[in-house]
Amino acid sequence: MNIKPFFSYEQQIEELQRKGIILDHDECLDFLKDVNYYRLSAYLLPYKGKTARLEFNKIKKIYEFDSKLRSLVIPIIENIEIMFRSRLAYLFSEKYGAEGYLDSSNFSSRHNHEAFVSHIAKCITDNRQSVVIKHHEEKYEGHYPLWVLIEFFSMGMLSYFYSDMKRSDKKHLVKEIGFPRSDREIESWLRCLTILRNKCAHYSRLYYSVFPSIPMFEEGLDRERERTLYPQLLMLKYLFLDGKLWNEMFSVPFHSLIEEYKEFIEEKHIGLPTDWRERL
Repeated sequence: MNIKPFFSYEQQIEELQRKGIILDHDECLDFLKDVNYYRLSAYLLPYKGKTARLEFNKIKKIYEFDSKLRSLVIPIIENIEIMFRSRLAYLFSEKYGAEGYLDSSNFSSRHNHEAFVSHIAKCITDNRQSVVIKHHEEKYEGHYPLWVLIEFFSMGMLSYFYSDMKRSDKKHLVKEIGFPRSDREIESWLRCLTILRNKCAHYSRLYYSVFPSIPMFEEGLDRERERTLYPQLLMLKYLFLDGKLWNEMFSVPFHSLIEEYKEFIEEKHIGLPTDWRERL
């Protein structure tokens, strides 16, 4: 297999010009030194085959928009994740005890307990230098109550835990938290949240992104938009619960961000319907 050859900054600029992109050499050079060409090239996807006379500044502005958009999404995910960890640990431990997660009978029939325990062990090993882990190894002979251990769970592990719970426990958890949606929807959303969180954590593109996992909405989704960012944002709104804080942290700043970059972005590239202002 012939791997692509290394391109110097000058060659990268020449490649952009070859594609028909209008640019200022020095401005483009400075940008490419800070942003990997491969990362930047993903923002050309909406214009594939139509880059002639496309200004580099437009791509740069879309990149800036995407970065600011991630900055709005990340605190929302953090708020949801921390809340869900806390509620799940409390309600599960209240019913099954501090180490109830070690008893396979406390989960649904589809639960693979051997794999689950293996994930737990890896979680402990990966965090063995933590003061908390050391404390429980020395004082409690390696026994960890769920409310301690869950702080070391990845979002994926948290989603995995919830999906393997008994249906009755999921329904109880959803009701106690106050989610206005079904336990099956929440299960789907946690899977999607894991992917969205990982995208944000790795500074991956949200603009014009195709999401591999579609959030479940019992009323259905517009198929034209189901793999865009919009359903992911709608999912976050339903998971966030505090409407006033949602408006302060996301809705109002998001409106402002769209307005600021409206000259450079296209709302359809993140799947926004015509009534998105009311929905979000």
